[in-house]
Amino acid sequence: MSKYPLPIELLEKKIGYVFNDKKILTTALTHSSYANEQRAHKIVCECNERLEFLGDSVLSLVVSEYLFDRFKKKPEGELTKIRASVVCTRSLSTLANKIDLGSFLYLGKGEEDTGRSNVKILENSFEALLAAIYFDSKSKEAVAKFLLPIIIPEIEEASNDDVGHDYKTTLQQFIQSLGKDRIQYVCIAENGPDHAKEFEVEVRINSNVVGTGKGKTKREAEQNSAKEALALFDVK
Repeated sequence: MSKYPLPIELLEKKIGYVFNDKKILTTALTHSSYANEQRAHKIVCECNERLEFLGDSVLSLVVSEYLFDRFKKKPEGELTKIRASVVCTRSLSTLANKIDLGSFLYLGKGEEDTGRSNVKILENSFEALLAAIYFDSKSKEAVAKFLLPIIIPEIEEASNDDVGHDYKTTLQQFIQSLGKDRIQYVCIAENGPDHAKEFEVEVRINSNVVGTGKGKTKREAEQNSAKEALALFDVK
């Protein structure tokens, strides 16, 4: 018998919020594959897709308010760029992993092997969790209390990337100018304790390694690998 999903009480401890309505939390953790299996057995079961829809808006509102207050001199375009960087699939799946969200998900048999680490499932479930907190508390402040401490480091890093040179964008534009080449960033190493991780990333073009970079976050490592690739191609 699978040890998953873990008890929802453990998740409540991780996020620092105790639900009044446990059912809405369970719904937020229920993937459509599991809900469909239950319905096939005539069991009423709601998946998290509707909550995901609401969570996307709640996430955007909380992050936008923080950015508006935090960066008072940045224009709309720069704020939009920072927000897009921290609410993307990769960023949200990283936040989901910080609370081990995958271990609490209700997944169908077909998703059990890879679903708990699937970045898209984690992103959608994280958004559904935010919606569940919002819906249960009737307060975006409760969402912010949980969300901001784990997303602010991502925001600060994205804002620094925004101020400095965006090597990834420059590399992408250069490669696109050459034609059909495809860029891929691959994390090849992750070292150190949780509070002091160092990541090593390779940037590959058509499976050929053209740059390697290290950083305290994957985003920083990717930027450094792109910088090395640009130097290889002698692109300023």
